[in-house]
Amino acid sequence: MHNLSDTPRLFYALWPDADTASAFAALQPAIGGTPSRLEKLHLTLAFLGPRPASELPQLIAILQQLPDALAPLVFDRYGYFPKVQLSWAGLPQSSPALLALHADLMARLHAAQLAPAPETHGYTPHVTLARRSPPPPAEHFSPVIWHAGELVLAESDPASGNYRLLARRKLLSTCAAATMPKVAVTTTPEP
Repeated sequence: MHNLSDTPRLFYALWPDADTASAFAALQPAIGGTPSRLEKLHLTLAFLGPRPASELPQLIAILQQLPDALAPLVFDRYGYFPKVQLSWAGLPQSSPALLALHADLMARLHAAQLAPAPETHGYTPHVTLARRSPPPPAEHFSPVIWHAGELVLAESDPASGNYRLLARRKLLSTCAAATMPKVAVTTTPEP
């Protein structure tokens, strides 16, 4: 199916369209450090780490079962994880729909014995802008409004640092969800 290692490093994420990724990239010069490459900008929903390749069909099935609509996400502030010197873009307040999507994903992974019991705290939705960075500016930036349109299962290659999208699922904005048919998962063909 896919040319994976025996234990690929996998994660689920919201993947931005080109315009949204460019809007996030435009925030990077104010930060310093090593900026995330444009093609790597995303919002992680669940990092699974190294997983047996045999689990991939089950992980793709979980991707297909997730809700297919998400309200637009508004990012307007920088955040910082000091222990790992990581600067990120964040939301001004928790998005109930995003937190529900994360909780649903974690519950499905736990029910399939693919993740530990979901935590009730500790998830900080963000888009990583730079690593090995000083603390970012304290001021807010002009909002980046993300109409999240794609949910993916991706592989992180530790040797190259590249990401490969293994399966993707289209999402609808909540205003269009009532009128559009549900879209099935597609897997990314091998290069």
